[in-house]
Amino acid sequence: MDAFYASVELLRYPELRGKPVVIGGGRNAAPEVLPDGTRRFARLRDYVGRGVVTTSTYEARALGVFSAMGMMKAAQLAPDAILLPTDFDSYRRYSRQFKDAVRSFTDQIEDRGIDEIYIDLTDIDGESSELGNRIKTAVHEATSLTCSIAIAPNKLLAKIGSELDKPNGLTILTMDDLESRIWPLPAKKVNGIGPRASDRLASIGIGTVGELASADLGLLQEHFGGTYAAWLARIARGLDDRAVVVSSEPKSMSRETTFERDMHVVRDRAILTPALTRLCERVTEDLQRKGYRGRTVGLKIKFADFKIVTRDLSLPEPVADAVAIRRAVGECLKRVSLDRRIRLIGVRIGSLELATVTASATVPTQGELPFDR
Repeated sequence: MDAFYASVELLRYPELRGKPVVIGGGRNAAPEVLPDGTRRFARLRDYVGRGVVTTSTYEARALGVFSAMGMMKAAQLAPDAILLPTDFDSYRRYSRQFKDAVRSFTDQIEDRGIDEIYIDLTDIDGESSELGNRIKTAVHEATSLTCSIAIAPNKLLAKIGSELDKPNGLTILTMDDLESRIWPLPAKKVNGIGPRASDRLASIGIGTVGELASADLGLLQEHFGGTYAAWLARIARGLDDRAVVVSSEPKSMSRETTFERDMHVVRDRAILTPALTRLCERVTEDLQRKGYRGRTVGLKIKFADFKIVTRDLSLPEPVADAVAIRRAVGECLKRVSLDRRIRLIGVRIGSLELATVTASATVPTQGELPFDR
């Protein structure tokens, strides 16, 4: 999907089309409705905190603002950009809609997150460009959003190709296109070559996929070891035998939140306690939506000094209701020394199994937690 979160927000606020927009603010970034019915939007220059950019429109990206960038740095680059809060409930709803649209063509789908999938079209009749356009049309009709599709012999080339003609692109790649379209690309464009590997490749004079394809295998082994060197040599030649994984069982589900300022355990309990409750509710919603329950409940706390503490509790029976998860998290919390300000809290449930009965959707009450002491 093209700039997925930002595109969803532009459906809600069409007056922002064509403007640099950054998604990632908190509730304070919600637009203000003026008496005349127009909206006043927050500006990135007014942001104060340590959050990160969730995503940005292409206009904001042209100013250097990208996902995972610190908001304060983004404000320096694009102070006049519009700032909007994240709305993950909406993003998940649109995610389900676009995936359902694709399922009208095939159920051979590998889910790679909220805005990306692999599709195996091997057994689908039709010419590649015609199929791609039909899928794009179905997604747009279901969501009013655009996506970029690459149809290629394997997952490696499909992943690379999906980025070549964004936004709203349709890219058809064959092995004959390797030299003209893939080899000129920077090596870091290959999924699996991260910043460190890219820097190490550059240090030995390899900057593009083509240069990697012509590199001596012994040189690669010397700098990367046998296994990774062999993989680099294969992907540079466009080789990838990974299948589309239609189903996979999750090992755990988790939710966490980072506060815009460090929270004091006592003075900020009115913020901490509801935040922890909401995380338990959201994990419960995830479990029930996907049909799982879990036996191990975990708590994660990151303190102001960036030290991370985790505590787990194994339950006698698997659960998928917010009351039980909240209760277990409270037990975990009692085993943490709350002697510093808190930067982040998270809730996780593991040891998952498919639920055989519908779990209770009971919402936990604001019971006393160690934050309230």
